[in-house]
Amino acid sequence: MDAPLRASTLSSVARLGWDEDNAVSLIGIDDSTFLGRRGVPLVEIFSADEQRARTSQAYVRSAIGARLRYVEHSEQATDSETSVCVTQRDPETGLVVRSWITRPRTARVIRVRTTIENTSSATIVLTAASTATFGFGASEADLDEVLLAVAESEWLAENRWQEHSLRVWLPRLNLALHGQDGRGHHGMTSHGAWSTGEHLAAGIVTSVMTGEALGWQFETSGGWHCDLSQARDGGTISLLGPTDHHHQFAHELQPGETFETVPVAVATSGQGRDGVVAEFTRYRRWLSAGAVDREQLPVIYNDFMNTLMGQPTTEALLPLIDAAAEAGAEVFCIDAGWFADPAIGDWWSTVGEWREASARFTGGLAEVIDHIHRRGMKSGLWLEPEVVGIESAAAELLPDDAFFTRFGRRVREHDRYHLDLRHPAARAHLDETVDHLVSAFGISYLKLDYNINPGMGTDWRATAPGDGLLGHTRAFRAWLVDVQERHPHLLLENCSSGAMRADYSLLSVSHLQSTSDQQDFRLYPPIAASAPATILPEQCGNWAYPHVEMTDEETAFTLVTGLAGRLYLSGFLDTLRGSQFELVRDAVRVHKQLRDALADLEPFWPLGLPGWDDAAICLGLRGPDASYLIVWDRSDAAATITVPGVAGPVREVFPRSLVEWNTAPEGDGLRFETVPGPTARVFELGAGA
Repeated sequence: MDAPLRASTLSSVARLGWDEDNAVSLIGIDDSTFLGRRGVPLVEIFSADEQRARTSQAYVRSAIGARLRYVEHSEQATDSETSVCVTQRDPETGLVVRSWITRPRTARVIRVRTTIENTSSATIVLTAASTATFGFGASEADLDEVLLAVAESEWLAENRWQEHSLRVWLPRLNLALHGQDGRGHHGMTSHGAWSTGEHLAAGIVTSVMTGEALGWQFETSGGWHCDLSQARDGGTISLLGPTDHHHQFAHELQPGETFETVPVAVATSGQGRDGVVAEFTRYRRWLSAGAVDREQLPVIYNDFMNTLMGQPTTEALLPLIDAAAEAGAEVFCIDAGWFADPAIGDWWSTVGEWREASARFTGGLAEVIDHIHRRGMKSGLWLEPEVVGIESAAAELLPDDAFFTRFGRRVREHDRYHLDLRHPAARAHLDETVDHLVSAFGISYLKLDYNINPGMGTDWRATAPGDGLLGHTRAFRAWLVDVQERHPHLLLENCSSGAMRADYSLLSVSHLQSTSDQQDFRLYPPIAASAPATILPEQCGNWAYPHVEMTDEETAFTLVTGLAGRLYLSGFLDTLRGSQFELVRDAVRVHKQLRDALADLEPFWPLGLPGWDDAAICLGLRGPDASYLIVWDRSDAAATITVPGVAGPVREVFPRSLVEWNTAPEGDGLRFETVPGPTARVFELGAGA
């Protein structure tokens, strides 16, 4: 007999269903018809003893997942959210699975986290487990009209979204004729410790027929895997943390022990891909509310990009500090190299002690930082907390167990060892480092970098390396939370080698995300324009690095890239021509005028998500009172760009000292006539755009 949860109980969270012969399934959110399907177990579990009940290359049809049966559920609510906990049990293994499904009141999104408890008397080795598995569509034919949007990413070329027919990856098979479901799959996975180093930890599928879309995101800095497959009655998406096949993962679950899977979030919208991103934007603000102080959105100058590049000195920094202050910067961050002997050319193998290199600074680092403070700015320093160079004294002082190890040896990558934050000595080392920098220098900003990928993880106190990596990433996040509890004034940037680890496990407890290390200002726009699809606009730290050899139009171009999120200044501002420096000052003034609204804006892409080589790129930011269009033209000659779906009065906000683009209504949108480029502008649209 079918025994679904009462609609009145779960209508504000999600619709779930099951019966005596089937495990609990996600069958929808609100009135969605595209998301959810009975017969798809919400949780799939794979162990060393049992994998699938019916063979497949996908993470579906697990033997344990198929045997799970509903036990009970409970519900609770607060002013900001409603949650339900659903308990299931496998009668053969004794595994008890609890799925916590939370729905914020501000977004059509559910957050799912799952625990697996071993109530038997035997040890069970988990090799993979989905946090959430669910169906979409109602038939194999429905998949013919589904688009899949995913993004590839790599150092210097982040956020490269592409949207194609799902049939590019899952071919039409006529499964009804065969009387079986498909056995193939399309998988996307992270590798090592760069959670967004190859693929962004998110995706969206959209029904062309109805316009309804659903999206997902992983909230982990460890391994994750997304699996798409097809059945006779539609498609299936399985969202997993680390797996044995992809991440060398296994977790030995002793009797009485519990394992928690990685959290995931699922969004639906009747407004297509951009609607899903809007829902996720509201959700991400809910997720990080209270975790960090989002009221502080200072203009930051950093001396690295296309400037000192890791070789700071007193003589080099003082004019940059003065110029940044004159431009209106509020934080001056001294980037990498402040700890390294200038006589050492390549100092990467010496990092890890995090004490100033006295030979770099004529009067000591404190003199430079005091100058920052005298100029009315707060001070910041670069730190790569999780690494210790092989030639650093810290490498000898800390025990082997404080580092990632495999087969009894320290893991070495780019002449650096990787700390394991599960170890008390590693954590004490970083606590002492941060406490010293705050107390000795009065810094209030840390740029936290992460420039190595140590591979699958560590096998110290772990069943397998992927298990150790998951444990470390959770310990690192907990350390970030603890640091901010001890130093609540401290702002944290999640740099991670230019967004190689830009996931909402970390972004929910940090202030800013550097969106790229890309040094070519012409290549940066598609990165900056796409970043708000997975990062809150108020966290998107987009570099703007004017140089004296740039034309005024090129100077405005790089500053517009900065204004597409959080303006993140760099460059030799002290050497700029007067007209260039005034553009910088103008960009800072504009950013300060707009930043209060930034945390209420939602992104959209009227020209579609940018292609890497597109000449015309457009990011929209929609607000309750006004909306903004950031438009780049990367062609050399003047061009005409028509942006559909936007209307109302339009005003060019930046730059204010260069020739304005001609603008006029055209059809249901706006026509922009650019000047010879590369060129870019920021426009304000009236309410209702």
